[in-house]
Amino acid sequence: MDKVVDSAAAAVADIPDGATLAVGGFGLCGIPSTLIAALARTRATGLRVVSNNCGVDDWGLGLLLRAGRIARMTSSYVGENKEFARQYLSGELEVELTPQGTLAERLRAGGSGIPAFFTPAGVGTQVEEGGLPWRYAADGVVAVASPPKEVREFGGRRYLLEESITADFALVRAEVADRHGNCVFRSAARNFNPLAAMAGRTTLVEAERIVEPGELDPDAVHLPGVYVDRIVTADPNDKRIERRTVRPAAQEA
Repeated sequence: MDKVVDSAAAAVADIPDGATLAVGGFGLCGIPSTLIAALARTRATGLRVVSNNCGVDDWGLGLLLRAGRIARMTSSYVGENKEFARQYLSGELEVELTPQGTLAERLRAGGSGIPAFFTPAGVGTQVEEGGLPWRYAADGVVAVASPPKEVREFGGRRYLLEESITADFALVRAEVADRHGNCVFRSAARNFNPLAAMAGRTTLVEAERIVEPGELDPDAVHLPGVYVDRIVTADPNDKRIERRTVRPAAQEA
């Protein structure tokens, strides 16, 4: 089955208001920037996004955030986006902070049909006890707080029950995909991308290169095409460095 569609605009055209999105990437590494930009040009709003972070102020998911199109974020790290902090603290944005490994496993479990699992991460903290501020009121009072989590003991150790995550749509970036949807990711850009793809009921992939079926070595495939519904071409140069670090220039003798 050929899953390639003509454009990113066509791929995201049926994403409605209030949709839940699982979005790959870590910082700006491996983010589906082509699909996000196309979604930013639609009118879909009230989006509920699950992603490790929310881009930066002017790139990635930050484009949707700045336009006021995201209602809720489930993330593990949000420290590089000033607009995110402003919206959260002013009560415009609901935020569920989740330990990074727990977030990854919630996505993987959702894609595997596992409704919930027990983990030691967060035991003895507010993750267990509840009370983490999910949404503030305009006056700074906590309007919505996290609930306490169920705790069970296994082998003398306490564990928290975490529910899995599934999303209406997943947005993913791959280095290479074939027309059947089998994907290969490059190095660290793999990050949350396969997990987000698994968790989406409808998964959209932007690939820097699209090849014919049979061209990919089956042993090299990171994400089987069974998880993918639509594929578009991504600009391989459409990338940014989140925080550039360079060595001082060598002093001349």
